[in-house]
Amino acid sequence: MKQGFKVFCIGLLAVGLAGCIGAPIELTAQTEQRLRAQAPIRFLLTFDDGPSASSFYNPTERVLDDLLDNPLQPAIKALFFVQTGAPRAGASDIGRALMAREHREGHLLGFHTATHWHTNHRSLEPRELDASLSRGSADIALISGVPPILVRPPFWNYDKRTFAAYQRHGLQVLLTDLSANDGKVWGFTASPRRRANMLRQLSEVRERIARGELPTVDGAIPVVVTFHDLNRYTARHTREYLQILLDSARATGLATAPKPFYDDTLALQRAIMARTVRSSEQPVRLPGLWNWLWDANGH
Repeated sequence: MKQGFKVFCIGLLAVGLAGCIGAPIELTAQTEQRLRAQAPIRFLLTFDDGPSASSFYNPTERVLDDLLDNPLQPAIKALFFVQTGAPRAGASDIGRALMAREHREGHLLGFHTATHWHTNHRSLEPRELDASLSRGSADIALISGVPPILVRPPFWNYDKRTFAAYQRHGLQVLLTDLSANDGKVWGFTASPRRRANMLRQLSEVRERIARGELPTVDGAIPVVVTFHDLNRYTARHTREYLQILLDSARATGLATAPKPFYDDTLALQRAIMARTVRSSEQPVRLPGLWNWLWDANGH
C-alpha cells in the first residue's frame, strides 16, 4: 500500500513538474493597494545538489561564471547547498575546488547531504544522521574555515526528529518561495515552461507579501529562489532565469529593489537568517506540488 502510494506521488510530481502550471493569480485592486505598504523584493538565489564533478562543461562552473558576470547585476552572491559525500558532487577534487571558489567569491555554503546519494534524512537512523551532519559540517569547514549554519533537507523533507538533529548541530533550515523545478525527473532536465512556472509561483508569493507575511531585511523583502547547479540546462540558461525573475516581478505587480539580487555576503546572510524555519511546528509553504506531498507525509 505504502509503495503504491509512493509510486503514485512520484508519478504525480513528475507530471506536475513537466507542465501542469496554472495561470498567475490575478492582481486585484485590494492587493495592489496593500503592496504599496510593503518594501520592494530582492531575489535570494540558492542552488542545490552541487557542486558538479564533471570535467566536461561543468554546470556549477558555468553558473558561477554567469553570477559573476551578467548583463543585469555583476557579482551576484548566492547560497549553495552542497553534497559533500557524493562522488558526482563534493566528494571529488573538482567539486572541492568549486566549493573553494564559491567561498572565495563570496557565496555561502550550506549543508545538503554527506551521504553517497541524495538521501532523505528521515530515512537515516539517528546515529547515521548525526554522523552525516558531523561529517558534512567538517567537510564544509575545511573549505570555508567555519562549520555551516544552514541546511536544506533533501526533498524539503524533515520531521521533529531530524529538525532536532539539525539544531543540535547548529544548523538552521531554509526552504524556498520559488522553485525552478529544474531537478532531474527521470532523466528529464529541461524546463520548457520555466517562464510560466516562475510567473505563477511569484503571483502566489505576491499574495503572501501583500498580507505582510514575509519579513523586510535591510529595506527589502528576501524572496528565496531555488535552482540546481548540477543541471546543465539550468547552467546554460542562468542569465535567462535572472531576466525571467525580473520580468515576472513586473508582470505580477511587485517592485524590486534597486539591486534586485544580493551582491554583499553579509547582507545575504542577514536575509537568509530572517527566512529560516524557527521550529518544527512552524507552518510553512512550499511551491507547487511539493506542499501537497509534504502534507501527505504528515508535516
